[in-house]
Amino acid sequence: MWWNSDRKPKQTGIMAFVGEGSEIEGKYTFTGAGTLLINGKFEGEISTTDALVLGEKAVIKATIRAKSVVIWGEMVGNVQARERVELRGPARVFGDLEAPVVVLEEGVLFEGRCRMVQSRPDVEEARDPSVVPFRRS
Repeated sequence: MWWNSDRKPKQTGIMAFVGEGSEIEGKYTFTGAGTLLINGKFEGEISTTDALVLGEKAVIKATIRAKSVVIWGEMVGNVQARERVELRGPARVFGDLEAPVVVLEEGVLFEGRCRMVQSRPDVEEARDPSVVPFRRS
């Protein structure tokens, strides 16, 4: 799911939704063609082969591995995306980002390191796409 310029989601298929008022702790693995949208609290690890969107009400303490990640809410932890990471105002992110494309919108608070790496589809297709190790330099 990507967002229109008027801050409304394009309808590309939300397959899972964790709403405001929900609290989850543990490991969340999501495989399939679609977007996972979280607007509640989550602590642990999130792994998906597709898109992850953290809404404005999201409060996340996690390690995230996904194809693409869009963050509007609060995130503490490391994010690794195979395609892109977008931080949208009023996001507050405390942790490291790693992706071939990183977008930081005006109004975002980001404290951490950002590493833009080349996408390597030959390596990514060979391993399980839901398990992408976070690499530190």
